[in-house]
Amino acid sequence: MTAFPAADDNRSTRAPMPYRGDVDGLRGLAVLAVVLHAFGAPLPGGYAGIDMLLVLSGFLLAETLWRERDATGQIRARAFLARRIGRVGPALLLMLAGVGALGWALLLPAELRALGLWATASVTMLSNILHWATGQPFGGGALPTPLLHTWLIALTAQMTLLLTLVMAALAMRPARIVAVLVALWALSLAASVLATPVAQQATLLLTPFRAWEFLSGALLAIWGQQRGAAWRGPAVLSWVGAGLLLGIVAAMPMGPFFPGLLALLPVAGTLLLIAAGTGPGLVNRALCHPATHLAGRIAFALYLWHWPVLTFGQALRGGALNPAWAALFITLALGLSWLTWHWVEGPLLRRGPLHRRVLPAGALVAGLSVALLGGAIAAGDGLPGRLDAETRMHAAALADGPDLSRCMVPGGGPLMGQTVCAVGPEGQPRVLVWGDEQAQALLPGLEAAASQAGTPGLVVWRAGCPPLFGLRKTESGRDLLEDTACTAANTQIRQSLVRLDNLDSVLLAGRWSYYASGQGIGLDSTRHIAVHHVDETRNTLSQAALVIGSARETVALLRQRVGMVQVLRQVPEIPMHDSRMAAREAAHLGWPLATRPATQSDVPRDALALRAALADAPWRPLAKMGTIRLLDPWPLLCDAATCHATRDGTSLYHDNARLTASGARALAPLLLPVFALPEGTRQALTGTSQP
Repeated sequence: MTAFPAADDNRSTRAPMPYRGDVDGLRGLAVLAVVLHAFGAPLPGGYAGIDMLLVLSGFLLAETLWRERDATGQIRARAFLARRIGRVGPALLLMLAGVGALGWALLLPAELRALGLWATASVTMLSNILHWATGQPFGGGALPTPLLHTWLIALTAQMTLLLTLVMAALAMRPARIVAVLVALWALSLAASVLATPVAQQATLLLTPFRAWEFLSGALLAIWGQQRGAAWRGPAVLSWVGAGLLLGIVAAMPMGPFFPGLLALLPVAGTLLLIAAGTGPGLVNRALCHPATHLAGRIAFALYLWHWPVLTFGQALRGGALNPAWAALFITLALGLSWLTWHWVEGPLLRRGPLHRRVLPAGALVAGLSVALLGGAIAAGDGLPGRLDAETRMHAAALADGPDLSRCMVPGGGPLMGQTVCAVGPEGQPRVLVWGDEQAQALLPGLEAAASQAGTPGLVVWRAGCPPLFGLRKTESGRDLLEDTACTAANTQIRQSLVRLDNLDSVLLAGRWSYYASGQGIGLDSTRHIAVHHVDETRNTLSQAALVIGSARETVALLRQRVGMVQVLRQVPEIPMHDSRMAAREAAHLGWPLATRPATQSDVPRDALALRAALADAPWRPLAKMGTIRLLDPWPLLCDAATCHATRDGTSLYHDNARLTASGARALAPLLLPVFALPEGTRQALTGTSQP
């Protein structure tokens, strides 16, 4: 039902619609802008091609419907919508079949499960709503679904249905058609302007907020039909329109206030170019050039294929594409688009009466089959049995995280605003576990140990924030607000110790080597952190020395309030391990264009000696003096010579420093003494473990 292809062939009405070569070219350029933007070309405003397509779709469909109304006195909505399904359905289904086949072979279970949901949403024209409901970003982060782009197809289908029903219901009252469409246009624009600052994702994806763009093109088409416009405006219109669009595409990145009023710019530019039509001028000649005509003819197919090619290309290459690889995959998308147009879309334009009746029904049946199959794949959790054992092991780690159901952010009390997780039985916490993401990953092991000991505990954690007093930090990938929040959170914990008077013990857990060295290792070696003492006069020391000094101060302050201070020695880092990367490498092994495997699940202990020394330096002297107990997880994760991220077919690590739930539970015996406290007593610890 989408209006990306030509509004319909000339058989759709009794009054043939003259061919608009300029509109064909403009549609092609709009899709090219979207595609190049998606592939990382330096076109920050390439997203404006979406707005251009919405205007063009509204214009072409409204012109087709109005011509039918003029020719027959009525609009047969069911017949028109059936033609749209027959025109668009085969190409869409072909793309879904290709994506499904590649997804079966290449995607991990969670990704294939998501693909099943998106396939169902795509054929039911609800994927824009799914996109909004899931909150999935348009790019970055984990691999986006190869069907993410179908949100626009669903959006235009919904608008097509709305426009067709309104015009069919009021076909005998043309003035009322215009009045209703103008009212809908005004309501939609007002909703977009008001909602964009507070709900941008909704205004980008949902019909009520973007219908005004589609209706802008529709109202222009109706105005032109009522006045018998020849669409040969002065050249100045085309120059102004082209200037607006080029300026946006080249220099206006999407900000927090788009679409809203800012969307008026690409909409106005597109309307001006349509109005200039086939008039004289260089711009109109460029739009009618054979190259832009070809881009217009394959525009729908190119939109269908560009995103699957991009996402599968990123999966095979292990991340963002460099310019050379991007050019290769763009070429592949263009080739698939031309083949789809030549063998599927082109023949549909020449179909006979029988095909025009059979195709819509066939497309509906095939669409229903896709919906059912997608639902079955989603219900089957992405069918992990299709993958080999190694891929399944690494993929299982992606879902093997801690249960956060007992975590919360209190609205009051001494730890108000902190992320806290209860472990063990209900009751006042006797043990406080304070740490960074290492502590969060330990939750399953802490829960098991606390439950076995029968001791209530509380875990307080903040990602990338050293659990040490007196330090502030600046970290790559985080903004000033996050860095400041870390300092404030640690100060709050220090002040809260007075009110947490039931505590018998504190356990510190952190990625100590990261804070002491200032950077990650292996796959996250580009991640950096700088720590500074809040007392600026002490910042002449090295970062490692600052951490050592802060560790001593932190332990001294804690021992004033609790009898036991315990520290978890940092789990061994596995520099080149990442479960998501390892799973993809195993799934893609042997595929053309796939990157060579880079992950490793084992590392010699000797290779970790320097990082381990940095991590242990703050704690070993304190442990020897009996000031703290140092708990050593290395014997549970390493043998005499090697540390392992996997064991007995189970992945113990998510990435190179963070345990899975299985890995955390493997440490439960080590953590049990943390919670095995004498009832009602507070006493200083006198012994140490043997790290």
